[in-house]
Amino acid sequence: MKDDRLYLLHISDCVDRIFEYTRDGRTTFLDDLRTQDAVLRNLHTLSESIQMISSETKLRYPEVPWREISAFRNVVVHDYLGIEVERIWDIIERDLPPLKLNIKLILNAFSE
Repeated sequence: MKDDRLYLLHISDCVDRIFEYTRDGRTTFLDDLRTQDAVLRNLHTLSESIQMISSETKLRYPEVPWREISAFRNVVVHDYLGIEVERIWDIIERDLPPLKLNIKLILNAFSE
């Protein structure tokens, strides 16, 4: 579990960075290639870290879409030319807030 906690912290840090990078909103994100690159790098890192979480933890917290996040890594790595930045913005707005909350709850459970 100690390793899981480390990866969970790393995931949380990646989400925080993405929120920081995109705080100026959708239009700024869509117009700024550097921000897009930074966000994609952190999504890639986040999805790599998800793959390192133990099966035990994943089974204990089925509310986290572990498999879908892990699969996103393959898109970033193998289909990077097909990535639509509008879809990335949707992920930032729709998927990252609940992920952040779930990771926080899991980390709190590990601390107890």
